[in-house]
Amino acid sequence: MPDLAAERIDYSGEQLLESEVPADPYALFDRWLAAAFQAKADGLLPEPTAMVVATSANDRPSARTVLLKDFGPAGFTFFTNYDSRKAGELATNAHVALHFGWYPLQRQVRVEGTAARVPRAESEAYFATRPRGSQLGAWASRQSSEVASREELTAAYAAAAARFAGQDVPCPDFWGGFRVTPESVEFWQGRPSRMHDRLLYTRDGPGWSLTRLSP
Repeated sequence: MPDLAAERIDYSGEQLLESEVPADPYALFDRWLAAAFQAKADGLLPEPTAMVVATSANDRPSARTVLLKDFGPAGFTFFTNYDSRKAGELATNAHVALHFGWYPLQRQVRVEGTAARVPRAESEAYFATRPRGSQLGAWASRQSSEVASREELTAAYAAAAARFAGQDVPCPDFWGGFRVTPESVEFWQGRPSRMHDRLLYTRDGPGWSLTRLSP
């Protein structure tokens, strides 16, 4: 067993200074996401769009990793089964947190806000771009529900494949997107001696205020 108490590295990332960042978090996120994709190209970061989505219902938090599929001034968008646990919890409590862990870059981004379903046309447009196998998987999987065996899941996939053989796979009515409208976005850059840079954008009317947090 490794010595967990002794496990650490001393970070050496670039400085993150108020004077050098844009006025809104989306521009900085776009810059950091581009760096994450470059890290993927360099073989350092396999999933640059992976993010943890944390929800809460009945004072019980839960978290899972999904893929970011769009972002911009309207917010951060992901897609899922509307019958899944995460969707059910968002129906009860729309408050949500996102976390991007770009660890090879010694960076993290934290987003807090509220989630709402995207328009149906948007879900259908995105679904049409998915690989056929993923489309069939959406029909085969009743996400988060109990399944008796792997064989049952395989059979459900085969049934979906047979059902839509020779035709386009439509977007299920139980599947679609959520858009997270942020109230705050924090950018974390690892620095030596645990003196990390943390810049927090907080929604301020139509714009954003920027503050520095102690590491």
